Amino acid sequence: MRSDNLKFPVSGLTMPNRYWLAAMTNQQSHEDGTLSDDEFTWLKRRAEGGFGVVTTCAVHVTRHGQGWPGELGAWHDRHIPGLSRLAKAIKECGTLGLVQLFHGGARSPAKLTGVQPISAMDGSPPGEGGNGEEPRSAREDELLAIIEDFAAAAKRVQDAGWSGVELHGAHGYLLAQFLSPRYNLRKDGWGDDAEGRWRLLLSVLKAVKSATGPGFAVGVRISPRNYEGDGVRETLDALKLVERLIAEGVDFIHLSLWDSFRHDEDDPEKVPVLQKFSHVVSGKCPLVVAGGLRTAADRDRAFAMGADAIAIGRAAIAYADWPMLIEKDGGQWQPAPPPYPVAHLRGQGLGDAFIRYMQKWPGYVSDPLT
Repeated sequence: MRSDNLKFPVSGLTMPNRYWLAAMTNQQSHEDGTLSDDEFTWLKRRAEGGFGVVTTCAVHVTRHGQGWPGELGAWHDRHIPGLSRLAKAIKECGTLGLVQLFHGGARSPAKLTGVQPISAMDGSPPGEGGNGEEPRSAREDELLAIIEDFAAAAKRVQDAGWSGVELHGAHGYLLAQFLSPRYNLRKDGWGDDAEGRWRLLLSVLKAVKSATGPGFAVGVRISPRNYEGDGVRETLDALKLVERLIAEGVDFIHLSLWDSFRHDEDDPEKVPVLQKFSHVVSGKCPLVVAGGLRTAADRDRAFAMGADAIAIGRAAIAYADWPMLIEKDGGQWQPAPPPYPVAHLRGQGLGDAFIRYMQKWPGYVSDPLT
């Protein structure tokens, strides 16, 4: 069991336990990016349920960076009142609240933004959800503006009372598109080599830290394999990136693996990816892992491999108080697997928009939404 607290060494903040609510798309916000009552309820219930950190969904930092309908925003001052209301409710539960900041890049569909999506290069990677429109290569002036957009959004988040932000460098969004050695082949200083591919993320990190100052956590979420490709090569590249992020004063590293215990298929030694990262991080900052964690046995295995905190996704959708339940009866409680009835999900604080979104996940919701 790891219900003890965890300190972030750079900001000095303390997480009250090792259970972390992962950022999850829920499509419950208003069309203009302001907070809805349903999204407020969904996140407040998880803070009440015992999570030591509660993270919002991915929050776009510029109007043109929106990735899906019903997405929370931080690109305008009109978003501050809702963000303040939610931050206050989470803090009153003794929980650290984080806003995950991102730009969709190739995955910002023109049908939402009104403009052609941008990425590291023309036409790649394919923009999932991009309405069939290929992205174009972002100009340098656009990248410099996006860096400032991240900084301005983080300042709004801090002004709204949040404990920190998580920069979303995972899952194939803009920062990950630039990190990719497969899809970022630019020759202008933003992708020539590893330093070039890291430049956008490192510049965002520096700008956000400068805009927010001390006592505010700034961490990064990465997924070593955002696309199909050379697993070992991409993992080695990500390990070097993590070393650099630590040197630049990142407050935590959040590793999103889909399967927390997987190894790269092309690794002859079959060393779990989590274990490789734990050796590099080695206590320099908290290492958080996400990916298929549901039970006390999963928790204990992740901690044994070197994770400092575990991020819960799908299991937290089904159980608002997962941290409390997982501590019951010496860890003997077992969450029921999906599918879940609509009535159960409503009882766990999901609004109808979120349930409708979850119905797109095969085998998660057992009955129609009425």
